[in-house]
Amino acid sequence: MHEHVSYPVEYVRRERTGPPIGFVPALEEGLEEPAGGRPAIERPRERMLAFGPTALGNVELVALLLGGGHAEQRALALLQQVGGVGGLMRCVPAELLEVAGVGAASATAICAAVELARRIGQLEMPFESPIRGPEDVRRYLRANLRGRTQEVFLVLGLDARQRVRLVREVALGSTAGVEVQPREVFRPLVRAASHSVLLVHNHPGGELRPSAADLQLTQRLAQLGDLLGIPVLDHLIVTDEGMCSLAGLGLLPRDGAEP
Repeated sequence: MHEHVSYPVEYVRRERTGPPIGFVPALEEGLEEPAGGRPAIERPRERMLAFGPTALGNVELVALLLGGGHAEQRALALLQQVGGVGGLMRCVPAELLEVAGVGAASATAICAAVELARRIGQLEMPFESPIRGPEDVRRYLRANLRGRTQEVFLVLGLDARQRVRLVREVALGSTAGVEVQPREVFRPLVRAASHSVLLVHNHPGGELRPSAADLQLTQRLAQLGDLLGIPVLDHLIVTDEGMCSLAGLGLLPRDGAEP
């Protein structure tokens, strides 16, 4: 039986800060208020230049990608039609072109921005640091799985210091489920001489709670991991809105026992 590996589950809340309430910067050259109509400082581009991107709402950010006249109205209509920013993550250019007021340049710019955000998020994997809990891999997993329309099952192989040394997609399913073969889960882990593993899969439908099938699979894989000397430290369920840790819920079997 493999010795239990310490894996404390820690959740850290990160507050987002913006410009001080009531703070208005001095208008620079080119940002002066027009004689009539909307002040320049209230426009998305000028607000980003003055305050930074965190000061803009989702509609304003999309409006900057769309450009042209009535960009904010078109951005609002687009977000309403696709289901918000999360919907943009799942769209392809052809789908965006079906929205009134969105042309080829805007559609491809939006998809490029989404893909770039995903790739930047994938750089957040702390390969050189020990994984202490779910928060350490949250940003990477959200970037990797957010917007996926099919269930995907991943394994993260860890070394003796609990650093990530292997990331593999071992199963691809449908919107409602994924069939996972235990041999496909542990084959790359054995070859890489992994010391332990994190199991990960997404729920495209948005349900964070583990299903009965999820719990049964977790128990089966945890038992097999103990036999192979590659203990399962956690099983993480990822949605567009959050992440659930079975270890954090006390639902992870230990040493082949029932949770």
